[in-house]
Amino acid sequence: MSKIFFSLVLGILSFSGPIVAFAEIDAARRYSISGYVRDAATGEELIGATILIKELTQGSTSNSYGFYSISLTPGTYTFVFSYLGYTKQEHIVHLNRNVSLTVELAEDQTQLQEVVISRERPNANITRGEMSVAKLDIKTIQRMPALLGEVDVIKAIQLLPGVQSTSEGASGFSVRGGAMDQNLILLDEATVYNASHLMGFFSVFNNDAIRDVKLYKGDIPASSGGRLSSLLDVRMKEGNSKEFAAVGGIGTISSRLTVEGPILSEATSFLVSGRRTYADIFLPFAANESVRDNELFFYDLKLKVNHRLNDNNRFFLSGYFGRDIFRNDFAGFGFGNQTLTARWNHLFSPKLFLNTSLIYTSYDYYLGGGSGEVSGFTWLSDMQDYSAKFDFSYFLGSSNTIRFGAQSTYHVLSPGTAKGEGDESIFGELRIPNGYSLEHGVYAQNEQTIGSLISLKYGLRMSAFQNLGPAKVFNYNQFFEAEDFVEYGDNDFYNTYVNLEPRLGFTFAFNDRQSVKGSYSRTVQYIQQASNSAAGTPLDIWFSASPNVKPQLSDQWAVGYFQNFFNNAIETSVEVYYKSMRNVVDFKEFANLFLNEKLEGELRIGTAESYGVEAFAQFNLGRFNGWVSYTYSRAFRTIEDVNQGNPYPAPYDKPHDVSIVTSYDFNEKLTISANWIYATGVPATFPAGRYEIMGTVIPLYTSRNSFRYPDYHRLDFALSYRPRAKTQRKWQGEWNLSVYNVYNRKNAWAINFVQDRANPSETYAEMTYLFSILPAITYNFKF
Repeated sequence: MSKIFFSLVLGILSFSGPIVAFAEIDAARRYSISGYVRDAATGEELIGATILIKELTQGSTSNSYGFYSISLTPGTYTFVFSYLGYTKQEHIVHLNRNVSLTVELAEDQTQLQEVVISRERPNANITRGEMSVAKLDIKTIQRMPALLGEVDVIKAIQLLPGVQSTSEGASGFSVRGGAMDQNLILLDEATVYNASHLMGFFSVFNNDAIRDVKLYKGDIPASSGGRLSSLLDVRMKEGNSKEFAAVGGIGTISSRLTVEGPILSEATSFLVSGRRTYADIFLPFAANESVRDNELFFYDLKLKVNHRLNDNNRFFLSGYFGRDIFRNDFAGFGFGNQTLTARWNHLFSPKLFLNTSLIYTSYDYYLGGGSGEVSGFTWLSDMQDYSAKFDFSYFLGSSNTIRFGAQSTYHVLSPGTAKGEGDESIFGELRIPNGYSLEHGVYAQNEQTIGSLISLKYGLRMSAFQNLGPAKVFNYNQFFEAEDFVEYGDNDFYNTYVNLEPRLGFTFAFNDRQSVKGSYSRTVQYIQQASNSAAGTPLDIWFSASPNVKPQLSDQWAVGYFQNFFNNAIETSVEVYYKSMRNVVDFKEFANLFLNEKLEGELRIGTAESYGVEAFAQFNLGRFNGWVSYTYSRAFRTIEDVNQGNPYPAPYDKPHDVSIVTSYDFNEKLTISANWIYATGVPATFPAGRYEIMGTVIPLYTSRNSFRYPDYHRLDFALSYRPRAKTQRKWQGEWNLSVYNVYNRKNAWAINFVQDRANPSETYAEMTYLFSILPAITYNFKF
C-alpha cells in the first residue's frame, strides 16, 4: 500500500525470527503448556478464560482468539480452567516437555441463586493488570430493560461510570468528557463509523451474534490507536461447530434470527444473523393517507465462517451489512455500514502466536429532496478504509507476555456530491473533492508480573499519517479566509505527521482484597467528524488531518483504589482521572459544514481538559445482582476564536451522572430488572437577550454553552418469564415485557426559542421530548 507500510511489515517479520530462536533456547530451561479454551457445546473459543496454577497461585487468561500459553520450570502442576457460567475443570500436568492442552468447558446448569459462578478468579478485578476497563457479559445485557423491546450493547455501556449518552435514545456516547467521534468502535477488528440504527434508537450490534464486549475508557492497549477517548472492542460469535442451532426474537418493533452450525465437519462452522424492523409493513393501513406511501425501516445482516485447518492454523471470514431507509413524498435519506474481515491465526511455536487481518470498512449516506424533474436533487457521501494488521503475542513466561505488531490503513473520504435529478432540474452538480490518506501504526508492549503483589504494563506505539493526492490544499490567512491553493497530483505525498504514543500502567495489590492501580496513555486522532449537533446525525461529515489541521493529541492520567467485600460478592472501585487535549476541533458560530470545499476555514482549533471521579459498586448476591455507579466529571475547551478566548463547557460536560442497575431472580422462571438513571443537563447556548430591527426580533447570544438543559432522569423496568422447558424438546422460549420511562418523565430532547405570533415582541422557549411511557413485548426463543 505504501513504502512505509511494507517496511513496517518486513521489519516485524524479520524480528520474529530471533524471537523463535530465543524461544527454542529458552525451552531448555522451561517448558510450555498451551492450547485453546473452548465451549464444549458449540466449539467456540472463549475469550478471557482464566487459567490458574494452584501451586503458584498465579496464572493467565486466554487471548482474544481463545489461545493461552504458560511457560514454567519442569514439575507437576494443577491447572484450573474457568469461565463465567461454565463448570471449571482441573488438569494435573507433568511438565517435562512442551504440552498442548485444549480444554472444552461445559455450561454450568446450577441455578445462579445456589452458586456464584465466576468468569475469572474471584478477585480478578483486584489483581488484573488493567484499569478503566469494563467487560460486559452478554447474558447480563440481555436481562436489562430495553428501549423498544431491543436489548442493546451500547445502551448497556451508557450505564457504566465515565460513559454518558449524548441524547435521549441515541446510540452515541461520550467517554470521560470526550466527543462522540473520539470513540473507536470495532466489530471483529473492523471500524464501525456509525453504530446506530433508526436515528440512534438501535445500534448495529445484535446481541444474539455477539460473544464478547470490552470497553477501554483510558488504559487503551498499544495495539490500538486513532481515537482519543475510548476503544469499544466487540467480537462476533464464531458459529457452533458441534450442531445446528438457532436463536431469535419477535418483538413489537423488530424481529431477529441467528442460525449457526457446522459445515460438513466440526472443522468448519458458520453463523448468519439478521434483523429487520417492520413499521413500514403497516404504514399502507394507516388512517392518515399522507403516511401510507412512507418508508421507514432498517435491516442488518452478520455473516461469519471459520475453518480450523489444524492445531496451528485457523481462518476466519466475517462481515456486517446494514442499512437504514426513510422516504416520503417530499424527501428521503438512508445510510449504511459494510465491513469485511479476513483473519488468519498461526502458531509458530507454543510461545509465539500471530493474528493476520485484512479489513474493509465502508460507510455511506444519501439525502434526497423534492420530486419531479425540476425540483429533485440527491446528495451522496461515503468513506472507505482498507487495512492490514499483524499482531504477534510472545508468551515469555507465566508472568511475562510481549505483544507487538503493525497496522496500515488506506482512507478514502468522499465528503459529498449533490446533483439534480432529471434533465430539467434547477440544480446543477456540486462535487467536493475526495480526500486520500494513509495511516500507519507499529507497537510493542509488555505485561509483566513481579512477585505476587506488583504487575506492570508498558508499551509504545508509533503512528504516522500521510496525506495523498490528488488534492487541492487551500492557504488561509489570519481571518480564516482562503487566499490561494496548491494542487497535488495522483499519489503525491504532500504532508506527513509522526507521533509517539507511550502507554504505562501498574497494579499494586496489598492483599487478595485490596489494590491500587495507575495508568498513563497518550493517544492521537487523525480522522474526526464535523458536526454542529452534540447528538450527532447520520449526515455528519468525516475529515482528516492535513497541512491546515493538526492531529488531536490526548494525555490521560488515572489512579484508582479497588476493594472487594464479603468473599468477593461485592466489588468496589474509585478512579480519579485527568485528561489534557491539544488541537481540539470546534467550529465558528453558524459554521457551514456541508458541501463546503473550504471546510477547514470553518474550524477553530484549541485545547481542552477533562477530569473526574468515578465510583462503582457491583454486587453478585445470588438471586440479587447489579451495580451502582456515580460519576463526577467536568470538561472544558479553550479556543482563541470561540467565546472570546475564554474557557467554556464542552458539549458533553455533565457534572453528575448516576446509574442503578438491578435484577432479581424469583425462581428459574421469573426475573425482574430495573434501571434508574440521573444526569445533569447538557450545556447549551441560549439567547441571553434580544434586539429588534424593523419589527423583527433578533436573539442575542453571549457566551458559548453558558446554559443547561433540565436535568435528565428516568426509570426502566423489565419482566422476563421463562416457561419450564420440556425435557424432550430443544425449543426454549422466553417472554419479555419492558417499560421505558415508567414514571413518564418528559426529558428535553431539544429546546428552541420561538417568537410569539400573537405578540411578536415576546419570545418563549419550546421544549421537544421524544418519549413518554413506552412499553414493548418481545418473545425470545432458541433451539
